[in-house]
Amino acid sequence: MTTSRTFSDAIALEPAEAEVFDVAFTAATQPCPWPKAYGGDMVAQATVAAIRTVTDGKHLHSMHSYFMRPVDIGAQVRYEVEVLRDGRGYSTRQVRAFQNGKAVYVCLASFAGGEPGGSFQADMPAGVPGPDSLPSAADYLAPRTGGTMTEASKAYWSTGRSFDMRHVPGPVYLTVDGEASPRQCVWVRPFDALADVDGLTSEQRDLAALAYVCDYTILEPALRVLGLAWADEGLVTASLDHAMWFHRRVRMDDWLLYAQDAISVADGRGTAVGRFFTTTGVLVATVVQEGMLRTPEVAS
Repeated sequence: MTTSRTFSDAIALEPAEAEVFDVAFTAATQPCPWPKAYGGDMVAQATVAAIRTVTDGKHLHSMHSYFMRPVDIGAQVRYEVEVLRDGRGYSTRQVRAFQNGKAVYVCLASFAGGEPGGSFQADMPAGVPGPDSLPSAADYLAPRTGGTMTEASKAYWSTGRSFDMRHVPGPVYLTVDGEASPRQCVWVRPFDALADVDGLTSEQRDLAALAYVCDYTILEPALRVLGLAWADEGLVTASLDHAMWFHRRVRMDDWLLYAQDAISVADGRGTAVGRFFTTTGVLVATVVQEGMLRTPEVAS
């Protein structure tokens, strides 16, 4: 069954005894057909850990993360939260994730109460085909084989990531479908209604969903401009650092357009920026990420 349960399971955090900071939780990383866990697991789980320590109504407006070590798949990660500040308008948290006795991920998260002021946003890209006119990952991959894609990775790309993702101009799973430009858009939506998650409101769960899904495709514009696809022999990638700003409240019950641009590729690293828009053009979040890009020539 195609479902978004993988995501909701990933953010089901359990309270734990704090060993380093003020509050602690544990969570398990979710299955994936790679040697290491999906980075969005850590971003979303740290998001939830920080959120659950802020009880005065403030909402998360920014996170800044570093991925320090590979994380084991299907294993427990302990998230320690340091309560750095609780002010009238803003609160700040540090979250550090541990596995096998070592720090594997760290982030700072800031929460805001909100106040009246002016309003402006960047425009949604014009002329992007709607999601109903595009194939799902499952439909696109069904007749295709090649590269390093296995049946497990094909199934994961098709239905295992909790979200339907539809690319413009086309995916980069096996080949670069479309022009090798530094720009792409991805329509994203949960496969089904997101389940309730203990300790979170529906608004907080949906914000964590945005943090979870953002990491799947943000490095793809850098791959696209290099003419590389995920299934190319010898390609090795990893998230290095990640920043995310939540501009407006979001509901994950409809399509969102994830407009992405590569802004630099150099020294084995690629940097891209992404913006999430609702179908009506409202900008809800911005992502900037740098990742390691070890190309086939270098990896060999």
